[in-house]
Amino acid sequence: MITPVILCGGSGTRLWPLSRKSYPKQFVPLVGENTLFQASALRLCDAGFAPPLVLTNSDFRFIVAEQLTEIGIDPGAILIEPEGRNTAPAVLAAALWLEKSDPDGLMLVAPSDHVVPDIEAFRAATLAGAEAARAGQLVTFGIKPTHPETGYGYLELAEDPLDFSAQPLALRRFVEKPDAARAEEMLQAGRYLWNAGIFLFSVKTILAAFRAHAPDLIGPVQAAVDQGKPDLGFLRLAPDPWAKANDISIDYAVMEKADNLSVVPFAAGWSDLGGWDAVWREGNPDARGVVTSDHATALDCDNSLLRSEDGALEVVGIGLQNIIAIAMPDAVLVADMSRAQDVKLAVAALKEKHALQATTFPKDHRPWGWFESLVIGDRFQVKRIVVHPGGALSLQSHHHRSEHWIVVEGTAKVSVNDDVKLVTENQSVYIPLGAVHRMENPGKVPMVLIEVQTGSYLGEDDIIRYEDVYARD
Repeated sequence: MITPVILCGGSGTRLWPLSRKSYPKQFVPLVGENTLFQASALRLCDAGFAPPLVLTNSDFRFIVAEQLTEIGIDPGAILIEPEGRNTAPAVLAAALWLEKSDPDGLMLVAPSDHVVPDIEAFRAATLAGAEAARAGQLVTFGIKPTHPETGYGYLELAEDPLDFSAQPLALRRFVEKPDAARAEEMLQAGRYLWNAGIFLFSVKTILAAFRAHAPDLIGPVQAAVDQGKPDLGFLRLAPDPWAKANDISIDYAVMEKADNLSVVPFAAGWSDLGGWDAVWREGNPDARGVVTSDHATALDCDNSLLRSEDGALEVVGIGLQNIIAIAMPDAVLVADMSRAQDVKLAVAALKEKHALQATTFPKDHRPWGWFESLVIGDRFQVKRIVVHPGGALSLQSHHHRSEHWIVVEGTAKVSVNDDVKLVTENQSVYIPLGAVHRMENPGKVPMVLIEVQTGSYLGEDDIIRYEDVYARD
């Protein structure tokens, strides 16, 4: 069996405003109906593959479990990283975890935010590399380049890839991200592949590689795994030893030093969606090079991407050329297509002016569901709250606000001090300031309510939790 190891902790700032720190691109349906994370999990769900092992952070743990459940995949282990330490500690933690149950097994390490349209071709490439991996090779996957890309690292092959068929080939060296001229030279040479950051190896082989090339990582990561604590089906890696692990990629820590490397070429289509220009390419531009979403209209435009993420907001472009226009309920991006990689600079500028839009998504996702603010005033706020079937908010109270809840879909079980009752569609309940209260969804369909808050302070930190089924502070 091959265990997929899905790395799911990135922030995706180059796809702002749709991708933000609080809800990054891997959890968004950027291409197709499924999210990128769901598509990655489905791509690695087949005969010969074990349930996925996911590494993520504390903020995303329930999103990961929920999105896997939505597509019918039973989550395997979910390891929670106390903080981001790059890919080398993450891969090592996964290998040490898998060593306990299957030290001879294979592990396929893959990011959670890539697009691979031909699933069968990718699975075939994985199986093509499996024999080399079982024989002790560290197998990486290289993408046949389609244009002189400066945003990727490259792999130089030691032999001619011929028709770029999926078979293990010898790797000469890793190449850093090139400038435009060098990228064009490598494209023409034909022996260079894009480095996809996807790896296949046996557990024992990668552990031996870490011991040989990055022994300083073994101690802290082993301690973080051994001292990890189970938490509602997750494993929280121990924070103190984890913080002592070097922040380093697996390429620098191991791959560039190893001599047992093989590369499987992949020519069936791939993108890491590293910018809006990549989303435009994957969106099947029309004859004039235009891609539009459901709520966007292009009139006499060329080579442009127009996208609205709000059904109540129509985006219209007239006479545009080489333009990216992305509209969210709380932010709009307009940029020249050639400046797609500079979107991260906009995020940095917004952070400097302390704009919430830099990092915070309009919908705030929680273990029990999500909420969004509809109207905010000086002393009031109106929210839409959606609670999953079986979901329950914490038993809590507030110092500075009272709340009115109006159920608009489903049924809520509401506790206010000692009073417990069911509140059905078109009914409401009042939560006085200071009252100890809880909301639950006892039904089998999502419960939706409108919450009206009134008071002197409406921040999310005005909360005292007494009980919480999700073990939050």
